[in-house]
Amino acid sequence: MERFLNLKQLPARLTIEETAWFLGFSSHDIPILVARGFLRPLGHPAHNGQKFFLAATLDELRRDEKWFSKACDAIVEYWRRKNTRKAGRNGGHKDSSSGANAPQFANADG
Repeated sequence: MERFLNLKQLPARLTIEETAWFLGFSSHDIPILVARGFLRPLGHPAHNGQKFFLAATLDELRRDEKWFSKACDAIVEYWRRKNTRKAGRNGGHKDSSSGANAPQFANADG
């Protein structure tokens, strides 16, 4: 990463990992930003294919404080929703002890 960031001139197109390094995000944040419309990959890559991003566009975004603020908020919101769904599946508890091995109680009517 350090060697990449110290290049005098970046390549014209960057991978997801290089994009994350350049913008200061984690690699797993880039697909979230793509899905939310904050980043657009070059061309029309397959859903599960390698995606590239234009360095010149990323350089412009890198200087845009409003974009960064919205992008950071989108990532925080993504993880908040994901964690809320996870907590909802566990009945609001982090430790899910009521799984398949939990004892079943008889119905009070029968």
